[in-house]
Amino acid sequence: MKSQFRHIALIGKYHQPVAGGQQASSRQVLERVIHFLHAQGCDVVLEKETAAGSGITGHQVLDVEGMGRECDLALVVGGDGTMLGFGRQLAPYGVPLIGINQGRLGFITDIPLNKIEETLKPMLRGEYEVDDRAMMHAKVWRDGHCVFDAQALNDVVVNRGATSGMVELRVEVDGQFVATQRADGLIIATPTGSTAYSLSAGGPLLYPSLPSWVMVPIAPHTLSNRPLVLADPGEIVIDLVSGRDASANFDMQSLASLLLGDRITVKRSQHRARFLHPRGWSYYDTLRKKLHWNEGVA
Repeated sequence: MKSQFRHIALIGKYHQPVAGGQQASSRQVLERVIHFLHAQGCDVVLEKETAAGSGITGHQVLDVEGMGRECDLALVVGGDGTMLGFGRQLAPYGVPLIGINQGRLGFITDIPLNKIEETLKPMLRGEYEVDDRAMMHAKVWRDGHCVFDAQALNDVVVNRGATSGMVELRVEVDGQFVATQRADGLIIATPTGSTAYSLSAGGPLLYPSLPSWVMVPIAPHTLSNRPLVLADPGEIVIDLVSGRDASANFDMQSLASLLLGDRITVKRSQHRARFLHPRGWSYYDTLRKKLHWNEGVA
């Protein structure tokens, strides 16, 4: 059976060797995937930075806009950070992504390097699980003007400065006052982001399809200030009341410096990232493997 996908974008890390001490270089992995895709009758496009960094030539090269316009699938060879970045950028175009895990953890890049061909072959024929992930649309407002605008797939994080004390943040949800919090910062995470910084700060795990977010204080001054799960909010508003050198991070991949009086608004994005997993994929299996549950159990 021929591939369901004809025009596939290949995106990859290319600066460091494969994790785990394996001998294959990043370029070798990319070339291996290209050879496999050609054997399936697929046209392969290289993402612009991937082509420049890997030195692989002889293929069409496109930027994100070009991939979104021309490709019907993106294959990401890398870690969760690479998958998040391109998932966010390709979401407006509706291009699905498949992740090949060249990183360390792999919550969303779930194809191991030693099973690329045997896992991808049925997926290209249409045997896969669809996993749509909600995103956030955040803005930073100053004196009534938007000074920063970003999408986030994992989280929006307001942090104190590196050498300063706590920040004081006034929080509203859907126009209702929640609390004024004094802490090292505040995390607003999607279900996808619930396994990232939010988890490290003591937040709960959220099933990926839940229409909810979690709000997690970072080292709060008041110990009764606990993580709060929010039901599909219309808007979260965070005002910076006090604190020096504070910043707002979006998926830890873009950053805005904040001034006193700045307002951060967070809404659900109109776009969703679409990940494809092997047939039979289970979120619970992923948690069990990545978080090492049941280790030592016979």
